[in-house]
Amino acid sequence: MSKATAITNTIRSLRFHANEMTQADLAKAVGVTRQTILAIEQGKYSPSLEVAFKIAAVFKVPLDQVFQYPDA
Repeated sequence: MSKATAITNTIRSLRFHANEMTQADLAKAVGVTRQTILAIEQGKYSPSLEVAFKIAAVFKVPLDQVFQYPDA
């Protein structure tokens, strides 16, 4: 079992507001698998910095609107 990451995200909400974009559509736009998007959405996997920026670019929003890291 993998440990959940402390990083949270708003990908599901952003997909919904982007004409209900599917995980598969987002994965294709970013260049990863649908399973990777699912794991990131569920907080089971932290994306690389490159993938995080690509996700933000797809939605045309700043990185911190997609991903949040709690203050220490």
